[in-house]
Amino acid sequence: MPAPEIVLTERFQSAFASAFGPEYAEADPLIRPSQFADFQCNAAMGLAKRLGKKPRDIAAEILEAVQLEDVAEPLEVAGPGFLNIRLRTEWIASQVAQLADDSRLGIPAGQPRTVVLDYSAPNVAKEMHVGHLRTTVVGDALARTLEKLGHTVIRQNHIGDWGTPFGMLIEHLLEVGEDSPEAALLLTDPNAFYQAARQKFDATEGKAASDADAAGTPGATAADGTQAPAVAADFAARARRRVATLQSGDARSLEIWQRLVEMSKQYFHRIYDMLDVTLTDADLAGESTYNDQLEAVCRDLEEAGIARISDGALCVFPEGFTGRDEQPLPLIIRKSDGGYGYATTDLAAIRHRVRTLGADRIGYVVGTAQELHFQMIFTTAREAGWLPESVEATHVKIGSVLGEDGKILRTRSGSSLRLMALLEEAVAKAQGVIDELRPDLSQQERASIAHDIGIGGVKYADLSTAHDSDYVFDLDRMLALTGNTAPYLQYAVARIRSIGRRAAEQGVDAAGAAPRVDNDAERALALQLLEFGPTLAQVGAAYEPHRLCSYLFATAQAFTAFYEASPILKEADAQVRAGRLALAQLTEQVLVEGLAALGVNAPQQM
Repeated sequence: MPAPEIVLTERFQSAFASAFGPEYAEADPLIRPSQFADFQCNAAMGLAKRLGKKPRDIAAEILEAVQLEDVAEPLEVAGPGFLNIRLRTEWIASQVAQLADDSRLGIPAGQPRTVVLDYSAPNVAKEMHVGHLRTTVVGDALARTLEKLGHTVIRQNHIGDWGTPFGMLIEHLLEVGEDSPEAALLLTDPNAFYQAARQKFDATEGKAASDADAAGTPGATAADGTQAPAVAADFAARARRRVATLQSGDARSLEIWQRLVEMSKQYFHRIYDMLDVTLTDADLAGESTYNDQLEAVCRDLEEAGIARISDGALCVFPEGFTGRDEQPLPLIIRKSDGGYGYATTDLAAIRHRVRTLGADRIGYVVGTAQELHFQMIFTTAREAGWLPESVEATHVKIGSVLGEDGKILRTRSGSSLRLMALLEEAVAKAQGVIDELRPDLSQQERASIAHDIGIGGVKYADLSTAHDSDYVFDLDRMLALTGNTAPYLQYAVARIRSIGRRAAEQGVDAAGAAPRVDNDAERALALQLLEFGPTLAQVGAAYEPHRLCSYLFATAQAFTAFYEASPILKEADAQVRAGRLALAQLTEQVLVEGLAALGVNAPQQM
């Protein structure tokens, strides 16, 4: 069943063609919600300019031509030419009855497309921090939503698993021993392992010989005044040589590199399991995936005349990009030392995603700081013919998570906040509340509910903010039972389920009953439910999960108003009671399905 706006749009466009000619058949009727009616047609002003008439005269002609008798009550012309539309209650009731019988809950089945989504992308041998939260959560919500819309989604977890840091990491692993307690940190505290390797590297990198010797002497004092570790003076040099050895295909180096990757994958799984996201090993497509394609990327761009040598490096100068000096801005695809960078890998990836994966759309869920980079990548790929105009490429820009001081959320020491610590804190806080409020439940039940509330609260707070905006991380607000939060929506679902259990105990059954649409509160809730499918479609088209959050919050509010105005179990009339219960249960289905599209679980009780 099409949503009201779709039905109204079709009817008004038919009226435009009839009144003004077939060239107006696709004019936008500008159907919008109205505080004076259910909807408003705001097209008269725009059409008046095209037709050279007064808006109210245009509105009168539309009124004469539009056929809405079966859908709406007689229309009213308001103000300069607005057409107020109040839908017939019986029409709303028939649409909601169809919605209740639709297993897809009104989700449109459009043309299936192949969508490649690049999201999460942590680094091997480094702990995921709060900055990875948004790229992971937003990307996963979009993947779930697009799949509900019938698209084929190919997840691509473009992890950082190649390049300079790995020479440093391999050398450190060899020094401490592959079976040592330090090596075990890769599973429990990867940041500690990485920082130890980095400290060794920095202690010898680019220093004078005397500093290098001091850094390699136990108990020596480094230039910053801290106690330097006992490090061989040539550690940095060996690490750099190891990079070349690794990238040349040395079997021993590749074996150790693979071990680093495997241990990091186990850590990633712990985070993804905690977050309830859908990424698996099959979705891993790290930088190393494209290593054997990088030379061909450079060669093809150079042979096509798109890339040229500049200051010893092979660069592309995509049209329309200039630096502060007003000179063309280079995109370096091969460094002067022969190495490759992110640009080369991203160009190889985009070519693979179009040619091999068959992408119709590609979404990059990556921080806003990378906006210029991706604009240059897309422009270069289109110039090379690797990204046809028929393939949509979008940078889904991700804002930052801030602390109460309005700055990037960090620990007191100034380091990036560990994501696992943040998630564990959210669950622990929810656990404390559930333990206090529901001592009647088993420990296992309370733990499950606490996980759903804690993780759901964190994810929803992120998703309810426009993805390119920053937001302040506030656990108290995230876990509040009031306002636009996951717990508020989860409680609405739990409340409806509680009503269903009590109804069953009293022998009240909504089976076979059509959702009741009679009074204003029931009409408002029914109209809200009819918007679920179009809202989900809009989220998938624009990559904007915050719109689904706003919709679900408005739906839960409409249910609260309905429940207060239309008692269910206290209603004496059995037919009315069954109809209201059916409307409540349809609301539950929509809320649960909507939360699932966001990756948020709705517990059975709270």
